[in-house]
Amino acid sequence: MIALVSGSIGLFVAIAILVLMRRDKLHAGHGLGWFLVAVAFACLGFAPGIVDTIARWLGIEYPPALALTVGMAVLVLKLLLMDIERSRIEMRHQRLTQRIAMLEATLRHERTGVEKSVPENDP
Repeated sequence: MIALVSGSIGLFVAIAILVLMRRDKLHAGHGLGWFLVAVAFACLGFAPGIVDTIARWLGIEYPPALALTVGMAVLVLKLLLMDIERSRIEMRHQRLTQRIAMLEATLRHERTGVEKSVPENDP
């Protein structure tokens, strides 16, 4: 029964991710990673013996420990990728802010230069 529930949750999450990507609420690059995780969760939910078999091959005596360790590793990797993306966006934002400031300074300088060259007493 638990296999049916966890597999169904995985399928539900996979479908929800596809809907979010389709409605442009989730970027395709990010959604693809989460979609793969949800599909893997559904597969492992419907066939929990896969974890047992892999754990046996690796010599792990308690198979759920393998599933939890892999799950934590995937989450840590996702967090790392999110931090890398956030850092990239912050750097881009900082550079754009600097460019805007430089353009505003150039525009201000050009306006003051143009105003001085225009005669004040023009009939």
